[in-house]
Amino acid sequence: MHALRSPHEAYRRVEFDARVEGANPRQLVLVCYDQLTAALGRALHGAKAGDNRLKSEALTRALAAIAALQMGIDPAAPVASALTQLLGAARRALLDCVLDFKPELVKQLQKDFSEIRNSLERAEFASRSE
Repeated sequence: MHALRSPHEAYRRVEFDARVEGANPRQLVLVCYDQLTAALGRALHGAKAGDNRLKSEALTRALAAIAALQMGIDPAAPVASALTQLLGAARRALLDCVLDFKPELVKQLQKDFSEIRNSLERAEFASRSE
């Protein structure tokens, strides 16, 4: 199966599988955010390079990461409603970018989700230190 992909894609997939296999639920959330921000970066690169296939694949991966994050929301969590709204808005924005790519919007989403991811990682580290 990996032979059908580029060597870079095969390596990325093996690394992803290894991270997921050994992850606890909080770490899986971080993996989803990593996938989301990386996919947004690839979409930007694809758009800049004029590579519509790469841009499309990256947007699809970003939407899949958002869907995974949405499915993992605990409705009882205090931030569930806000997170649901944020992810829904990001999903709609990316779907709009399929037809009318807006690099500044994608850059902002990448920045915002990177900040969220980093905050979650700091919180995870702090909880392990206690």
